[in-house]
Amino acid sequence: MRIPLFSWHLLILIHYVSLSVHVFVVSSQCPSDDQQSLLLQLKNSLKFDSAKSNKLKQWKNGSDYCSWEGVSCKDGCVSHLDLSSESISGGLDNSSALFDLQYIENLNLAYNNFEYTQIPSKFDKLTGLNYLNLSYAGFVGQIPIEIAHLTRLVTLDLSTFCFSGLPSLQLENPNLNILLGNLSELVELHLDGVNISAQGTDWCQAISSSLPKLRVLSLFCCNLSGPIDISLLKLHALSDIRLDYNDLSAEVPEFFSDFPNLNSLSLSASGLHGAFPKKIFHVPTLQTIDLSGNQQLQGSLPEFPKNRSLRSLVLSETNFSGSFPISIGDLKMLSIIDVSFCNFTGAIPTSMEELTQLFYLDLSWNKFNGSLPFFSMAKNLTLINLSSNQLTGQINSSQWENLTNLLNLDLRNNLLDGKIPMTLFSHPLLQKLQLSNNQFSGQLLEFANISVLGTLDLSSNHLIGPIPMSIFNLRALKILSLSSNNFSGSFPLNGIQQLRNLSALDLSYNSLSITYDDTISSDSSFPQITSLGLASGKLRRFPDFLRNQSYLSYLDLSQNQIHGEIPNWIWRFNHLSELNLSCNSLVTLEGPFLNLTSTLTMLDLHSNQLQGQIPIPRSATYLDYSRNNFSSTIRTDIGDFFTYTLFFSLSSNKFHGIIPDSICKALDLEVLDLSNNSFSGMIPRCLTAMSDGLGVLNLQRNKLSGIIPDKFPEHCALRTLELNENQIEGQFPNSLANCTMLEFLNVGNNRITDTFPCMLKSISTLRILVLRSNKFYEHIGCPNTNETWPMLQIVDIAHNNFSGEIPGRYLRTWRAMMAHKDDALSNHFRYEVLKFTEVYFQDAITVTNKGLEMELVKILTVFTSIDMSCNKFNGSIPEELGELKSLYGLNLSNNALTGTIPSSLGNLRQLESLDLSKNSLSGPIPAEVGGLTFLSFLDLSNNQLVGQIPFSTQISTFPAASFAGNKGLWGPPLTVVDNKAGLSPPLALNGSLPNSGHHGINWDLISVEIGFTVGFGFAIGSLTFCKRWSKWYYKAMYNILLKIFPQMEERIGIHRRHVHINQRWRR
Repeated sequence: MRIPLFSWHLLILIHYVSLSVHVFVVSSQCPSDDQQSLLLQLKNSLKFDSAKSNKLKQWKNGSDYCSWEGVSCKDGCVSHLDLSSESISGGLDNSSALFDLQYIENLNLAYNNFEYTQIPSKFDKLTGLNYLNLSYAGFVGQIPIEIAHLTRLVTLDLSTFCFSGLPSLQLENPNLNILLGNLSELVELHLDGVNISAQGTDWCQAISSSLPKLRVLSLFCCNLSGPIDISLLKLHALSDIRLDYNDLSAEVPEFFSDFPNLNSLSLSASGLHGAFPKKIFHVPTLQTIDLSGNQQLQGSLPEFPKNRSLRSLVLSETNFSGSFPISIGDLKMLSIIDVSFCNFTGAIPTSMEELTQLFYLDLSWNKFNGSLPFFSMAKNLTLINLSSNQLTGQINSSQWENLTNLLNLDLRNNLLDGKIPMTLFSHPLLQKLQLSNNQFSGQLLEFANISVLGTLDLSSNHLIGPIPMSIFNLRALKILSLSSNNFSGSFPLNGIQQLRNLSALDLSYNSLSITYDDTISSDSSFPQITSLGLASGKLRRFPDFLRNQSYLSYLDLSQNQIHGEIPNWIWRFNHLSELNLSCNSLVTLEGPFLNLTSTLTMLDLHSNQLQGQIPIPRSATYLDYSRNNFSSTIRTDIGDFFTYTLFFSLSSNKFHGIIPDSICKALDLEVLDLSNNSFSGMIPRCLTAMSDGLGVLNLQRNKLSGIIPDKFPEHCALRTLELNENQIEGQFPNSLANCTMLEFLNVGNNRITDTFPCMLKSISTLRILVLRSNKFYEHIGCPNTNETWPMLQIVDIAHNNFSGEIPGRYLRTWRAMMAHKDDALSNHFRYEVLKFTEVYFQDAITVTNKGLEMELVKILTVFTSIDMSCNKFNGSIPEELGELKSLYGLNLSNNALTGTIPSSLGNLRQLESLDLSKNSLSGPIPAEVGGLTFLSFLDLSNNQLVGQIPFSTQISTFPAASFAGNKGLWGPPLTVVDNKAGLSPPLALNGSLPNSGHHGINWDLISVEIGFTVGFGFAIGSLTFCKRWSKWYYKAMYNILLKIFPQMEERIGIHRRHVHINQRWRR
């Protein structure tokens, strides 16, 4: 049988194709021994912690390698390899067996620690990769260019941690443009933490021109610059944008609202500014938006359409403002709201009660007011933080009953009042309850013991009564703060033994009597406390259990009644950082101090009766030994202990000797207070030279001599300089003009000889200037200046030798004394020592006010006073003084001032003290001065004033001594004794007042006399010549007398009837 040639050809072709297919299938299958061997080689070469490994440690020879943890196969070839979180620390280089597994499509080495090694360059052998994740694996250095050859990549994640000072991944050569040039299939790009260092146009165009399919772009902390280029709009599929923690320094482009699939926009802490486009909020697909940490970014929330997709709204630490729209309640999917540290105002809309999916709500640090909404429908809520607002009203138990998942409730720093619902203490899952700094009142009652509370902060309220003993049943309690209330009764400190988890306890500043009995419990049974505040608790001794508190870091026993000795064991705590024993009756310190804890940063022993040597820990930042009885000299090497010291005070002790030069080694020192001691010698020259960091230098009330060293540096940071009441001589230091932030200057009561310190005229911050009781001379005021000390509020240049006229033009530059201030109870003058704390240096000053010396311990920023007394000023009182409308005290006494008292002083409506005595002022007292209703001290004595003292005004209520020595003054309160001529001025032969300076008629006196004469004559004449008036007068007077003396009725009854008959007859 013959087969046609065509058929033979067909059979041969079929056989060839069949053979080819068979060969292809066989060749595409990977030899199992080869794949398993490569995996085991990889395992053996990698360094990993088998105790923490969940995958590699299970790889064993003989088992099915495709079923190993982290391994997936296709046709026997390893296609997916996931070795993430395997604690791998090394063993991956270019010779690794990993790069022989050439059929891998998906490789994940994330979350390991390759200990700052570079990414191997052999990744280009894995040409089939479509997923590569090397994130957070400890790789550093330049990203190899071989990554750019993986053209099938769909997902690339090379993210790394972004920590300043640590090595990171770099993208310089290749740069971003080269890396992405051939990765056109890329859908997700994650380069978080990689140092790209590119300008806005460059990185935007590199991405938009190479990655047309990109949906996820994550470039967190890549050192990118702005602005964001519009070329990104080419990426039509882009849904997730993450550019946080870059320095974009740009506005948010409105074109972000044109991405049709935008799902997530995260731009936190990227230096954004300007107004945020509201259109972006209206993108229908938007689910997450995070703009936090952009403090210059402004904006407000729009009205939201219904049924939008928004789930997370994070705007914290931005400058968003305005009110919350009512339509926010229409965002039914909203689960996270964080707008903390913004400027939102108004009430929290009640429509938010309808946000049933809400589980995280933080509206803290805004200006919301009104009452709290009910969030009872949001049953998934775990956190509510409404702290630091202006919320008012009461809270009740029904607001929290349905919030069964609530873990954290923070309502601190508001204006809430009423009673605290006791059901909060028994909430089933509540772990943190913070209600401090409100106006809650009433008594805390006992409560049920079903709580898991770990933090309870009720401090700074108005709570009264005893602390409920149920507190000791809160066995999960870690932090308990009840300070600054009005709790009373006894608190048994032994009770905290039941709180085994307690780490922080603060009962300070109540009316409690804190008791402790060391006979009923052992020290070891107390919990290990890290923070303990028992200030103002009527303690009389150190509780013994403290000696075994090895983890104690904060201890405040101030304002108690502890007396005797500070025990030595208190210095040996290994973790103690803050110790406050101030305001007790402690006398001695048990030594030695060789083992002083090196961790002690704040030590406050002020206001005791301590004596002996002072303990000085080496790492302390705050040291206060003031108001004690220490009487030694300062050790010469004291500066060696001040490596980190910011605040050091020995004020009001009995220290003597010189101030050692070594104190200048304290380069971080901000406050140095050695006042009120007996230090002698000269001020160390280095002390003024170190004031480039020093903010307060207080050496007042010592016995220091010599000159003020003229060594103030160019960048002087001094704000307070107090050298008064010493024996300092010489001239005023010219270099003090370098202290351009100076606010408080007091060099009074010394022997300085110089002219007015015009070198300070450019220091616009100066508030207090005291040159009192020195030898300053010549005129005051600084020529050629229009702005001298606009913030000046206290001027005391009394008891010097200043002369000339008081320049009115100069007074006009003291603008702080001009405007009337209503905030008289506002801030007082102080220097903040430690930022973000309540540690301040409090300035004080002695002023002469109302005729007496008084010390202002707290100087209100609105208190204003001028004292130029006891100098040689002449000329008239400048009218411009009347423009200083906020002035409280004015003293120009004991000068040679002439002319009249200007009526403009009547504008000083805040004036409480006015002393113009012992000058040569003339003329009358202006009536306008009589209108100073706040005036409580006045002295115009010993001048040449004339005329009547303004009558029926505040002035007439002052004693006669206020007007004595003015021969021409008359009228109340002056009497005949005060004025020898009587209440009215004596008339000379020509009718003029003596010493009046003129001879005209005194019409005031004449008019009074004429009025009296005419009135008296009219009354007598009417009774004499008009019988009807005289009868009415006699009858009225008779009735009045009968009411006063009713017995007259019996004695003159007949005469009465006779008079009555006569009266009728006369009609």
